[in-house]
Amino acid sequence: MRSLRALRPFAHREYRVLIAALAISIFGSGMWAVAMVYEVIHLGGGPLELSLVAAAGSVGLVAFVLAGGIAADRFPQRLLIIAVEGANLGVIAGISGLAMLGWLQLWHLALGAFVLGVGAAFFFPAYSAILPRILPPEDLLAANGMEGTMRPILQQATGPAVAGILVAALSPAHAVTGVAVCHLLAFSILNLLHRQPRPGSEVSDGSAGSGTGERARTSLLHDLREGVSYTVRTPWLLWTLLWACISVLFLIGPIEVLLPFVVRDQLGGDSRMFGFLLAIMGVGGAAASLATASFPLPRRYLSVMMVSWGAGSLPLAAVGVIDSFWALAAALFIFGATGGMGMVIWGTLLQRRVPPHLLGRVSSLDFFVSLALMPVSMALAGPAAEVLPVGLIFLVAGTVCPVMAVIAMAIARMPVDELAHPLDDGREAFGADGTAPAEAPGAGQPGPTQRRS
Repeated sequence: MRSLRALRPFAHREYRVLIAALAISIFGSGMWAVAMVYEVIHLGGGPLELSLVAAAGSVGLVAFVLAGGIAADRFPQRLLIIAVEGANLGVIAGISGLAMLGWLQLWHLALGAFVLGVGAAFFFPAYSAILPRILPPEDLLAANGMEGTMRPILQQATGPAVAGILVAALSPAHAVTGVAVCHLLAFSILNLLHRQPRPGSEVSDGSAGSGTGERARTSLLHDLREGVSYTVRTPWLLWTLLWACISVLFLIGPIEVLLPFVVRDQLGGDSRMFGFLLAIMGVGGAAASLATASFPLPRRYLSVMMVSWGAGSLPLAAVGVIDSFWALAAALFIFGATGGMGMVIWGTLLQRRVPPHLLGRVSSLDFFVSLALMPVSMALAGPAAEVLPVGLIFLVAGTVCPVMAVIAMAIARMPVDELAHPLDDGREAFGADGTAPAEAPGAGQPGPTQRRS
């Protein structure tokens, strides 16, 4: 049964605990996105103040995500995840208390957003690294698909909707209190996780493994160089990240900055239509994530992932000339669905083709690449629209990404690589010593390969 395959990770107790806490925490993050906005407005702030608070969270995330990856490879991921959720609880509870007492100020919100961003920088590499420790390889695809299904539903739809109801019925402070309750529940559930072996060791105290002890004596810079060196030496991983850089640069700005004007000028719509279109894109991602989790990992996993991402960008090339709501909705649904499918495969490849002692750092590098160019793309989109037609900008964005996907596949020899490193037998693509089998001829230097977008 396809549906049973998607639910197989729930047979493992540790996964049930982790995913329950993650779902509640994601729901709280969705609530915070709305509660924070209306707290800023309640305090008399406008777009500038809101931008500053939002930017504080982004700065915390970007500034510490590489450190978060190093920490995930040095320390038990369970402790990192619990510590982050505890910090989130403390920050949100403090803001809630100040708001209820009428003492909250804008700088409190900015500082809180910064700490939450730092927490996310440590949480996501640790979460990515802990999954292969609590699940067998054949269940990782389903686990990543479950997260890909859950995130848009809880973070982009349900959480904001509940927060909006609380703000309208009571006050922004009550919505923030609801966020604090979510983090309290998540923190309590995470403490039910059993202790995991330390990264690079075979026992929980790290005494039996040499990897942890050796890394403990190395510098943070050495650890970072090791992660970067592995990425550069792995062609399919390197070229996927390069493709990700280009796709983020060309796609995020037009979607986030210019799409609202497409809705207004070409469709005669308003903010409600824009929000509905974004929801359709999220539904596409959630549906495709669940569907991908219901099937085995494709034998041609690199090709399927790259073709999905590349072909899924093509409908955006027509966004600038579309004058039908349903045509635009279909284009965004396809973009969301192909993106969700590719991300589920990508997360699984990270966990199965990267040696465990490097997984946190490689995950954080992948995350950093995406985050670093998002503000650049959004900053360039507006000025570009002043000198170029919006339709031309979308045309370039929708065609550059598929072309670069083909180039990346060819240079990294991904079709050869995926056949040389099959993942459909439940085995990892690297040896017991943490190194990958020799690459196929022409695929690059030896080393585990993996990819992301």
